Amino acid sequence: MTIPEMMSQSGLLTVLGLGVVFAFLIILIAFMKLVEVLVRMSGLDKEEKTAASTAPAVNRGQDTAIVAAIAAAVSEKQK
Repeated sequence: MTIPEMMSQSGLLTVLGLGVVFAFLIILIAFMKLVEVLVRMSGLDKEEKTAASTAPAVNRGQDTAIVAAIAAAVSEKQK
């Protein structure tokens, strides 16, 4: 096998490999779009309101106590 034949074969193999990769990526993108459509049709993308999401996160009285404790710890560390 001569060098030009080997170069031709390697070029063909490179193009074939890149074609396979891009074909797989196109199939993957199409599948993801299909999943998106199915999720939207089934309504699984809607968030439901729960009691936990409407409850207040932290009592404000505890907030000030925590801030005071952190400030005291930082002050003690700097001494």
